[in-house]
Amino acid sequence: MPKSQFINKLGPKDEVLSPFLVKHIATAEGKDGKSYLNIILADKSGELEARKWHGADLLIGQIRSGDVVIVGGKMNQFQGRMQLIVADMSKLNEDQFNREDYIQKAGSAPEKMFQELIAIVETLEEIYIKDLLLSVLHDPEIARRLKVWQAGKSIHHAYQSGLLEHIFSCTKLAVILSPHYKVNRSYVVAGCVLHDICKIYELSEGPVVEYTEEGKLVGHLVKALEVVDEHAYKIKNFPYNIKLHLKHILLSHHGEYEYGSPKTPSTSEAFLVHLIDLMDSKMSSLEQVKKNDNSSGHWSGFVKHLNRIVYKSELPSFTNYVKDGENSQPPAPAPAPAALTKPKGTLGNLLKDFKVEE
Repeated sequence: MPKSQFINKLGPKDEVLSPFLVKHIATAEGKDGKSYLNIILADKSGELEARKWHGADLLIGQIRSGDVVIVGGKMNQFQGRMQLIVADMSKLNEDQFNREDYIQKAGSAPEKMFQELIAIVETLEEIYIKDLLLSVLHDPEIARRLKVWQAGKSIHHAYQSGLLEHIFSCTKLAVILSPHYKVNRSYVVAGCVLHDICKIYELSEGPVVEYTEEGKLVGHLVKALEVVDEHAYKIKNFPYNIKLHLKHILLSHHGEYEYGSPKTPSTSEAFLVHLIDLMDSKMSSLEQVKKNDNSSGHWSGFVKHLNRIVYKSELPSFTNYVKDGENSQPPAPAPAPAALTKPKGTLGNLLKDFKVEE
């Protein structure tokens, strides 16, 4: 069936009858001890929290993550964020919907980003690092996966081609910032290209992303060292010390031990890769909140992974001076209710007609 209602256009009290992708579904227990369904729905415009208060046991075995369902219900605002209260929900067959309506994608075409990434690598001065990166990026399976994979399961560039978008963004920052801080550009670019590339093995493909067995048992940091070893072995006389420093950058890019980093950055190049990765992931998270949050007004609801609310509107902008007489001051406060306004006249005037009841 055609998709006419999209998540980013839904508002409070809207009646909803539309297909959605189920990204998460699980039973939970309310304060009254009764079971309900906790659901995350999605389409290409964003994600939406949903609740089904009745009939949870009937649906939990029939509908799974990855299904596209037709949902009937009503929008509700709860604790500053939008929720869909589901009345009815049933699974659709594959021939009843267009899968493209439910896939969030990166803002730029993946092939264009990939070719521009290659072009940056071609400019590197360090010939062994350049050859290593070109060997990795031209690996057919790595190139295929990189163009479609997400960078994260639910938060960090968590949409189709998000991994490539993140790597390309970090690499562009490496080109800009390396000369500013007088560090070796080739190492920083290499760190930005390779630091998350093995998420293509850590995460699964598809509209609902999960951690793979390799992701759970090994992880993308250690897998990246294997990829470096594999491709460096193909390059004659690849210097051991270059490989050692590249591995340090990859092992330390999470920055701190408490964030899962086996090492903390010990070179300027490693520290810069960590900061670029952190900055790009946080800025992307802010953009996703501004794009997907359904709260009314300038502010988002509370964003748990950022531990804050986010101002969603553009900041005030003045390209010309404010002219005399134009209002550039804060708006005057609204008048107080009549009951709270200051009484006119003296206390004596107000009490002159007062009589004590007998």
